[in-house]
Amino acid sequence: QVQLVESGGNLVQPGGSLRLSCAASGSFLRINAMGWYRQAPGKNRELVARITTGGSAIYADSVKGRFTISRDNAKNTVDLQMNSLKPEDTAVYYCNVEGINWGATTFDSWGQGTQVTVSS
Repeated sequence: QVQLVESGGNLVQPGGSLRLSCAASGSFLRINAMGWYRQAPGKNRELVARITTGGSAIYADSVKGRFTISRDNAKNTVDLQMNSLKPEDTAVYYCNVEGINWGATTFDSWGQGTQVTVSS
């Protein structure tokens, strides 16, 4: 079973920066992709950024050039550096981790979410 602990959400002014962190723990064979999603009130959950074990990353068009995802494979952590934040970035941000269990089954785990509010 995989546990995810997120941190870093906060209230920030437009143009500001935040860094979200997510740490995975538990018993599993390996982690494959790690990512961040967000859900704003009244909207569906959407992909923000995702990164593979090898470091290949994809971003939502709305955050390209402003957000950077990174991971530490040794520590099983994934971070999201968010710069030039806009009010439309306001949402609950969720960490997501995909991997393989010891029994060779796959897992797809979610964190509890961390609130990011961009407002003056």
